[in-house]
Amino acid sequence: MRKLTVEDAEALRRVPGIERIVPVAFGSARLEAGERGRNVLVYGVTSEVPEVWKFAVGQGRFLPPGDPGRASSFAVLGPKVKRELFGEANALGERIKIGGRRFVIIGVMAPKGQVFGFDMDDTAYIAVASARTLFNTDELHEIEVLFTLGAPVDRIKSGIRETLMRRHGGEEDFTITTQGEALAVLDRVLSVVTAAVGGIGAISLLVGSIGILTMMWIAVGERTSEIGLIKAIGATPAQIARLFLLEAALLSLAGGIVGVAAGMGIGSLIRLVFPAVALHTAPAFVGAALAVSLTVGLAGGVLPARRAARLDPLEALRAD
Repeated sequence: MRKLTVEDAEALRRVPGIERIVPVAFGSARLEAGERGRNVLVYGVTSEVPEVWKFAVGQGRFLPPGDPGRASSFAVLGPKVKRELFGEANALGERIKIGGRRFVIIGVMAPKGQVFGFDMDDTAYIAVASARTLFNTDELHEIEVLFTLGAPVDRIKSGIRETLMRRHGGEEDFTITTQGEALAVLDRVLSVVTAAVGGIGAISLLVGSIGILTMMWIAVGERTSEIGLIKAIGATPAQIARLFLLEAALLSLAGGIVGVAAGMGIGSLIRLVFPAVALHTAPAFVGAALAVSLTVGLAGGVLPARRAARLDPLEALRAD
């Protein structure tokens, strides 16, 4: 198995349709500034990251263009790292240590948030050659490729495959993943998670329906004499059935309101603790949740209501 190298990345620049290339090597290292320090994810990249990754620089500038095979002493920090190491002070021009090696800060990235679970604000960026030296490796973890908008994806993939196979002795010992394919995989994962959550929700609704049925069935037994009295003074079976259905519906609706309030409260707490997490409860979902609660209550109250409606008034009064 041949490793991906900076030379492989440079060779891909000759593939028709490819505009920019970013060789990437990353790992965890300790950053130190004065008496402060912490471990963060360090990316070894090139100057083309802002264009390829669509990341913006908040202060200063990103890594300067240069030979990707040559190390440099420049570093760019994510805003979270900068804030924790330097506070509100200006970090540009300050010296830090990354893995024991000295670097000069020339830029601070604009806030980006999380991407696929990685906090991109809690990172540092150095030259890819510097990262390879820092992590004692001669290989790349991946090569990011940006191709011309509207170019045929299959043709680009074919060009990349042919170029790398020529350099790797005819072996396809690498994986090419397009952004569309990555999103398709993520979509399948989310579909599985959604189905699992839906299954858990269905079981919860079934248990809730059975609980309402049990409670209302017991209520009918405890209120037999009351039902007999109501029937004796002229109440019809249909009115009795509607009364118990209404009680079951109100019971489940109250539970639904408590559940929605608890969910929204938990969501507000999560937003308070993790401001970067985007949580929003759509009013339509709240209405749907309450409608489902009402439906479950009605479904669970049907049998008890029918039992109450069929009670003989004389037998019910005798049971008192």
